[in-house]
Amino acid sequence: MSGDDRQSQLAREHKERQARRAAEQSAKARRNTFIGAGVAVVVVAGGIYAATALADRGSGKPVAATSSPSASASTTPSAVLPTETPQKKTGPVTCTYKRSKADVPMKYVGMPGRKPNLKLSTWTITTNHGDIVIDVDPNATPCSVNSMAFLAKKKFYDNTKCHRLAMPETEGVYMLQCGDPKAKADGKNPTDGQGTAGYVFPDENVGVVPYNRGAVFLTQPVGSSGENSSQFAISLSDENAQIQDPYSVIGMVRSGLEIIDKVAKEGVLVNKGDAMDTGGTTAPKNPIIIKKVTLS
Repeated sequence: MSGDDRQSQLAREHKERQARRAAEQSAKARRNTFIGAGVAVVVVAGGIYAATALADRGSGKPVAATSSPSASASTTPSAVLPTETPQKKTGPVTCTYKRSKADVPMKYVGMPGRKPNLKLSTWTITTNHGDIVIDVDPNATPCSVNSMAFLAKKKFYDNTKCHRLAMPETEGVYMLQCGDPKAKADGKNPTDGQGTAGYVFPDENVGVVPYNRGAVFLTQPVGSSGENSSQFAISLSDENAQIQDPYSVIGMVRSGLEIIDKVAKEGVLVNKGDAMDTGGTTAPKNPIIIKKVTLS
């Protein structure tokens, strides 16, 4: 092979190596792009999936999904209220409340005014174990927050017991439920979970915020809409997003979840004769008593 032929061969091989490297780099770049897009799709899909809400039984009882989630070890809520997005001005907000005709235990202290206070931002539940502080967004749920503020002012929640501490091993979900004014929280009373404030109002902010750990939402009968009243639940696990049927998310816990976690470690009173029927199936062994509620 002459020197010129050898140079030509080396040049061809060099060009071929450059072409292979360019192809490899291009393929690698495409893979990185597709991996990034795949992650984005997973995140979006997870967000959509997490937006599925919680089903309810009787008068305000979320029903477990088919799988049994484990309790989250994190004490930091993993979802936030939609306050980052400026609310569109649509004129003054007017709330509608109506007397309930349901034949259930109730404590009627009147009905809230029609004009909500949009400046409220904090909901504090003072319990016998300490304070649970919740951030609320009246721009997202004006009538729900307005109802809570009214009931708090009327001392509706004072000295009431949180009647249900749903545990993954017994009910497939992990959450605390409160707001039944007549609840005994003894694991025996068949009407626990049915009590109301004697009025109802429409849903708000449904399907916007996932039911992750720290989410606070109103409960109502299964398959119902517009039947919100005094009962609410606090999600204690991200895995609650597996459950179905939407509820109005009215806040996110800022501090105090550890209080509920500590009580949960002491166990629950399981009412075996009332499994998944009315909401009184698993009251905490160490009662959680609401001393007072304030919104500011």
